Amino acid sequence: MFVKSRGEHASKHVLPKNLALLLCFASFCAGMFFSNRTWMMPDAKGIPWTSRTGGKQFVDYDPNIVLKNEGNNSGDISGSQHSILTMDKAISDLEIKLMASRAERETIQKDPMMSEGVKNIESTLKRKYFMVIGINTAFSSHKRRDSVRATWMPQAEKRKKLEEETGIIIRFVIGHSSTSGGILDKAIEAEEKVHGDFLRLQHVEGYLELSAKTKTYFATAVSLWDAEFYVKVDDDIHVNLATLGVTLARHSKKPRVYIGCMKSGPVLARKGVKYHEPEYWKFGEVGNKYFRHATGQLYAISKDLATYIFINQNVLHKYANEDVSLGAWFIGLDVDHVDDRRLCCGTPPDCEWKAQAGNICAASFDWRCSGICRSVERIMEVHERCGEDKNALWSANFVQTIRTSS
Repeated sequence: MFVKSRGEHASKHVLPKNLALLLCFASFCAGMFFSNRTWMMPDAKGIPWTSRTGGKQFVDYDPNIVLKNEGNNSGDISGSQHSILTMDKAISDLEIKLMASRAERETIQKDPMMSEGVKNIESTLKRKYFMVIGINTAFSSHKRRDSVRATWMPQAEKRKKLEEETGIIIRFVIGHSSTSGGILDKAIEAEEKVHGDFLRLQHVEGYLELSAKTKTYFATAVSLWDAEFYVKVDDDIHVNLATLGVTLARHSKKPRVYIGCMKSGPVLARKGVKYHEPEYWKFGEVGNKYFRHATGQLYAISKDLATYIFINQNVLHKYANEDVSLGAWFIGLDVDHVDDRRLCCGTPPDCEWKAQAGNICAASFDWRCSGICRSVERIMEVHERCGEDKNALWSANFVQTIRTSS
């Protein structure tokens, strides 16, 4: 019997090598043909489409369709553009409010002890205020605070009435000492129990930290009180509240307003001098001046700008001088800079002569001292000689513009 080997038996069921290669090549060609037909992009002329590559968005369109549409609708361009701009502004405003609300919620969640008003923030924000005045003060300025309380800052029930009837909030603004809970902080806590007129910030006090304190103040104030304006003033300045209110009320309908006595002082490069600017090289050649900004004794900003600071507080650069920092934060923004010299009158006889002429000053101080020289001893004299009428605060015209329903 003849027996076939395994290799010989299997060879009859194996395709020839050339035929196998031919079938593979045919399958490849068929696959390419059907794949191209299946995934071919339809010709969608005139239909915009977007694609994302590497996180960037690209827009494609048919230029012929666009040109044709532009030619047919040229008479409606101006009206359409106006509608688009109006809608764009409305959307932008809503986005700002949304970002502010989110940032505010995150801030409160991270820091529930941010300030005295956080516990009642929801009820506080229901009320619309006219202006919030933050009086910058230090641990060592107890006598200065008392001199302010004895002159232009209403106390006790009058301060409460001021908030409820005229919408003016006034607080001494101070942070914490480097030793939290130390003797300095306890002294402020004791003073707060007596007067109840402090806004405590999550900030470590220090002269070289004024820019950071200013930023924290505006961010905190706008998160606590919904006001038209936010004011910063030093504790050695005399203020006529009614005159200040009337001055600001003139700009209440303007968006992004920055009000103060605008100046442009020299950039001091030499170390050891007062107001030395370590980053002087950023302002060009040695001897150059700063950009226009409000002097630091007193300035006011609208809610839009305070909200801008609140949202961007973590990325705003701080220069050595706080008034320069504030002005720098608004560079590049569409901001209305208002230079009003009633916010920087001199002490008597300057403010007294102006008062006699009917031009009451909103704020008075001595330029050479960057405040009232020996303010504890002299602020009462300034108040008596340059102060507005006692009833002016309760009868000022701006009172009618700040009342809004909750």
